[in-house]
Amino acid sequence: MPATHDVLNQPPPRGDRNLFEEDLALREAVAREGAAWDEIELGLLGAAFGTAAARELARQANAHGPVLHTHDRFGRRRDEVEFHPAWHEILRHYTAAELHCGPWREPVAGAHVARAAAFHLAGQFENGAQCPVTMTFAALPVLQRHGARVPGLQEVWLPRLLTPLHDHRFLPMAEKEAGLIGMGMTEKQGGSDVRANTTRAEPDAAAGCHRLTGHKWFCSAPMCDAFLVLAQAPGGLSCFFVPRFLPDGTRNALHFQRLKDKLGNRSNASSEVEFEGTHAWLLGEEGRGVPVIIEMVNHTRLDCVTGTAGIMRACLAEALHHARHRSVFGRRLGEQPLMQNVLADLALESEAATALALRLARTFDAPDDPHSSLLRRVLTPAAKYWVCKRGPTFAAEAMEVLGGSGYVEDSGMPRFYREMPVNSIWEGSGNVMCLDVLRALARAPEAWEALQTEVAEAAAEEPRIAQVLAQARRAADNEAQARLLSELMVLAVQAALLVQHAPGSVSAAFCASRLGRDGAAGAFGTLPAGLPLEPILNRAGLGLA
Repeated sequence: MPATHDVLNQPPPRGDRNLFEEDLALREAVAREGAAWDEIELGLLGAAFGTAAARELARQANAHGPVLHTHDRFGRRRDEVEFHPAWHEILRHYTAAELHCGPWREPVAGAHVARAAAFHLAGQFENGAQCPVTMTFAALPVLQRHGARVPGLQEVWLPRLLTPLHDHRFLPMAEKEAGLIGMGMTEKQGGSDVRANTTRAEPDAAAGCHRLTGHKWFCSAPMCDAFLVLAQAPGGLSCFFVPRFLPDGTRNALHFQRLKDKLGNRSNASSEVEFEGTHAWLLGEEGRGVPVIIEMVNHTRLDCVTGTAGIMRACLAEALHHARHRSVFGRRLGEQPLMQNVLADLALESEAATALALRLARTFDAPDDPHSSLLRRVLTPAAKYWVCKRGPTFAAEAMEVLGGSGYVEDSGMPRFYREMPVNSIWEGSGNVMCLDVLRALARAPEAWEALQTEVAEAAAEEPRIAQVLAQARRAADNEAQARLLSELMVLAVQAALLVQHAPGSVSAAFCASRLGRDGAAGAFGTLPAGLPLEPILNRAGLGLA
């Protein structure tokens, strides 16, 4: 009988690859931003995260999502979340790489850049498991600074939170090897307006703590060992440390009502939780909850940027691989002029996001430097807005390169596509980020000078950068233009980074396509005519030769 199912004109399996070694833009950014000392470890991590086995772990963790057990067989509260073994294996990878604690465990020069690069690689592996390591990473400095009232903080909690291990057992922290931290801020009536929260915190002098009563509409990563929670204390909105187990080993009253049925991020659990006389320990002072939690949020927003840049790179790599091997109309896809325009445009966006993420991470390595502090304050929300806003469109375009096959789960592209919106929404959606940029500029107008200094060298070579930054400054006078302000600010910094550090073909194409459009970014694949696209594609890894 004649063969009817010969597989022809299909890309070969990608097999094992090194995500770090194949990403020239990431490697250059690591060296440029001060983490060259970590290149060997990043190479090992890139190899581990780029295997076919790693992709299978990610698939399994998302195909077999978490399950909440509210009660045991006898009707007693249980409030435990069960995960597939693949989830725990991924977290073992992440904690071994110290994604949850690296810069606090070894605060060496470039530690935040090194961790950001590792987090970028993790974005290409599995995104749901990034949530608890992000929150633990962000909670650690808050606990170190404000956790004097937390029982056993120095002796029990910090040593285990700073351990490169994953211990998922549901036990008091003193009986575990390692732990993770989640958080609960959002309530039904407030959303991002946390000052509208109604959860109450009443002092309990006998217990030496506060007691919480209320409900959180979103509690991130309910499998964690403790949570940072906002509640209304007598002195105003305050931040609290809420452990799963009390110091005497009994269970705290955290009653998880259900897990959210989410669009993506399906390997990770997000929940609703009820507090009924729940023990909580004050972090910082009463009434200072927002400033305390903002210390955490600034770090998680950095991870939203870096994680999105990582997913972008994963989507681009899949699109390049397909275009390298698939032929249509007598030529490989990667040789088709219009497809080259699309792929080159995606490559520019990916490199600009990567460069910005690692430059932003370097500002976290210099907390006492005035220039870095100003950049960090305004660029973190601006970058979180723009890079994460570009993410879903980027993933959709990369998926389209694969055609119908990209729309099928086996390709892995739908999972990446579903992950993109969460980074845009979580830790403050687009409007919240842009209003935060306005607040930062109002409180520290000298940030404009810091931005001008940051781009000055590149602007001398490419005048459009200064023009875009001036346009952003004009937009700052009108709240309704806050999105345009944030977009232009980020584009100016991205362009400056590429002009200074990327090949001329990359920077010229980025500036020609992103600057001078009045903020109206066109569809991918609309690069101006006459640009040399082959060097951009080769740098990204198309490799048709």
